[in-house]
Amino acid sequence: MHYKELLKACDELTGAEGPFEITETDVLGNRIRIYKNAPLNVREVWLSTIQFADRPYLIYEQERLTYGEAHEQVNAIASWLSAQGVQSGDRVAIAMRNYPEWMLIYWACVSSGIAVVGMNAWWTTEEMAYAISDSEPKVLFLDTERLDRLQERPDLTENLKLVGVRIPDAPDAVTPWSDVIAHGGAMPDVSVDPESDACIFYTSGTTGNPKGAQLTHRGCVSNLFNLMYAAASSALATQKATGVAPPDTPPIPTTLITTPLFHVTANNCGAYATTAAGGALVLMYRWDAGEALRLIARERVTSMSGVPVMARELIGHPDFAATDTSSLTSLSGGGAQVPPDLVHKIESQVATARPSTGYGMTETCGIITSIAADFFVDKPDSAGPAMPNFEAKCVDDDGNTLKPGQVGELWIKGSSVIKGYINRPEATAESITDGWLHTGDIARIDEDGFIFIVDRKKDMVLRGGENIYCAEVEATVYRHDAVAECCVFGVPDERLGEEVGIAVVLKPGEKLSEQALRDHCQSIMAKHKSPRYIWFLEDALPRNASGKFIKRDLRDRLSAELLSG
Repeated sequence: MHYKELLKACDELTGAEGPFEITETDVLGNRIRIYKNAPLNVREVWLSTIQFADRPYLIYEQERLTYGEAHEQVNAIASWLSAQGVQSGDRVAIAMRNYPEWMLIYWACVSSGIAVVGMNAWWTTEEMAYAISDSEPKVLFLDTERLDRLQERPDLTENLKLVGVRIPDAPDAVTPWSDVIAHGGAMPDVSVDPESDACIFYTSGTTGNPKGAQLTHRGCVSNLFNLMYAAASSALATQKATGVAPPDTPPIPTTLITTPLFHVTANNCGAYATTAAGGALVLMYRWDAGEALRLIARERVTSMSGVPVMARELIGHPDFAATDTSSLTSLSGGGAQVPPDLVHKIESQVATARPSTGYGMTETCGIITSIAADFFVDKPDSAGPAMPNFEAKCVDDDGNTLKPGQVGELWIKGSSVIKGYINRPEATAESITDGWLHTGDIARIDEDGFIFIVDRKKDMVLRGGENIYCAEVEATVYRHDAVAECCVFGVPDERLGEEVGIAVVLKPGEKLSEQALRDHCQSIMAKHKSPRYIWFLEDALPRNASGKFIKRDLRDRLSAELLSG
């Protein structure tokens, strides 16, 4: 099948009276594309799922909740929050692993007009402190590990109500989860503005501190429609090419959630799409390819989405050939580009599953592009065409629009673009121009509208789908008294795509070991940001005429030494 069938399907689905009809409206002073038939807010999406009351919804180890049971608990949480004085427009933070409670709290908040602050579970105490100060939540739901970290800073919780999730013996200052659920009650009757914040998800900061991206209700619902459109367009294009119509009643999905729910990949993409379809979410305590295979077989998982390394590890696991994976229909990757060789491995080694990918960002509430099945195999080096609610263009350094095929920074405009960053007007202005989001990715767009990611403009390392900004790591390293100069860059890694590397020059007379530097970093920021590769250099780091480090030359030279040595 040829990718051009996708373009024909797009015209049919998004045209007048089509199920994904596109129109335009004014949002925050900008004219943007929207889905005419989309719900106004996330509240409507969640409330609609009561029709699936008897179906299984959340599966975690041996625990199971139906949609009906989930609605009862979501209503109780929302009612309890209202009783605590938490109102529409306030914020509530979640800091925990991928427990079922994460999703229940999320739906309770967004359905009440309360914004969810998704706190990175890998954060150190200092990073948690920054997010709490920045977002000012009224309530924080947290598990044992996160509580242990916060107890190092009791000043942070003086005006913050804590709720302990899966904490057997919670301190007196922490409300037990059981008390919240026992509260009972109904979902508050509130009106939720489409432009209000649904959630605040933090992205790594370019200047040391993370930025709280404001994902609106309109943006989150638009991303859901993008996911639905991606599936519908692929099915329609296949039908046009083969003459074989898809089943009248699509199968009920069972999705294995492998990445953290404080990211759009798991939450806005995996959880939203499956929930809206009345499917089941299978949650994992942590990623393990062997455990994932067992869950796929036990729960008859139909789709698994994660960063590309997860699909690679699943296929390469010693138990793969002996495991029943016949329920899988889709094996997708996001958070990083899926290498073409992996596309073909999924196609050839997973009998029932087709490869797919989505390119996106926190700042677009999820996907920007999507491509799957034969159309992905046809163009495996492409990220796919932009979703219908987006306008896309490549620009030069002066912001001038480039012609098809020319390489420049990718800019995106549409209903899924975030409102901005909380408390960061300068960062918002730098990232969004007249509604156009600067993705920071260098790309080209071909004559058919397919986007090809070429490089990154932003100075960051993409490690296993996690954005790690070099400036943040450098700022942390410079806090060590022995460091005179440092330069952070990405080192190619077969498993994770990239690892963090750093070149360091010490002050005269100072000594510092690699492990001591890593310990310093991990006392301040999450472990995955700490440099794996460290080079201590005797000479000053090379600079260009304007005084900036020549990072690319350093990276290429030191990475080559690593490979040769």
